[in-house]
Amino acid sequence: MTTQTMSLPADWRDFLALTKPRVMTLVVFTGLCGMLAAPGTIHPVIGFTAILCIALAAGAAGALNQWYEADLDAQMRRTAARPLPAGRMDKQSALHFGVGLGAFSVLLMGLAVNVFAATILAASILFYVLVYTVWLKPRTPQNIVIGGAAGAFPPLIGWAAATGSLAPLPVLLFALVFLWTPPHFWALALFVKTDYANAGIPMLPVVAGERTTRTQIGLYTILMAAAAIAPWPLGLTGAIYGAVAIVATGWFALLAARVATRTKGEGDTMRPEKRLFAFSIVYLFVMFGAVVVDRWLA
Repeated sequence: MTTQTMSLPADWRDFLALTKPRVMTLVVFTGLCGMLAAPGTIHPVIGFTAILCIALAAGAAGALNQWYEADLDAQMRRTAARPLPAGRMDKQSALHFGVGLGAFSVLLMGLAVNVFAATILAASILFYVLVYTVWLKPRTPQNIVIGGAAGAFPPLIGWAAATGSLAPLPVLLFALVFLWTPPHFWALALFVKTDYANAGIPMLPVVAGERTTRTQIGLYTILMAAAAIAPWPLGLTGAIYGAVAIVATGWFALLAARVATRTKGEGDTMRPEKRLFAFSIVYLFVMFGAVVVDRWLA
């Protein structure tokens, strides 16, 4: 099945859909928290510009991802209604939109904020599009593991926008998102495995089976927990963050353990996997929010 020819004119909602706004929300939030957790202060206008650039860059990456994967999206039920596979937009428009948005975001970040933050921003777009989308995703079941770095850049960018440099805390926040990504996406992949199989995408449950995927979810959760709690004993955050990290990560680990140790039965609704996936999103918001609260109240 291939992408349909355009039958309806694209409108602003289709261009907005190209940016993956739900994903962008988490990207913007982690970038904002990275900025607010940084030492010192940043002028509100410059700070707003930096967050705008992060949002535009995330939208550009999403648009270019959908441009490249339009035919694959048409084969999966959960993505078939996107603007390109649904025939509401032609691929050239999506390509031009994505490239233009990305170039503008990097240029604006460099001119209005600082070159260091703009460099990391550019690297994040290129990593998501070229390394993850083009190279890793169609070739290896470890696509999510390595590709997780793409979504981990925002706290680095936010910190760099505020300080013009990096430090151990944003690096650990990068590690948190990087290690959070496999259990988050593999939980999703377990209950949409058929979609990935139909599209020929070598997600771990498709090529290695559910048992291996469940084991890997458990292992990566342990690594994620270490990165999540580490800022507190290392003295990079205070007790507020430490308490939140222990409670939230403990709950995440409990949900992950249920997924890791269970066997799917006949007619299984995959409820534990869906719970882990849903909570994993809340978890990241809670953890990054705790970093900011700890920074301003401790």
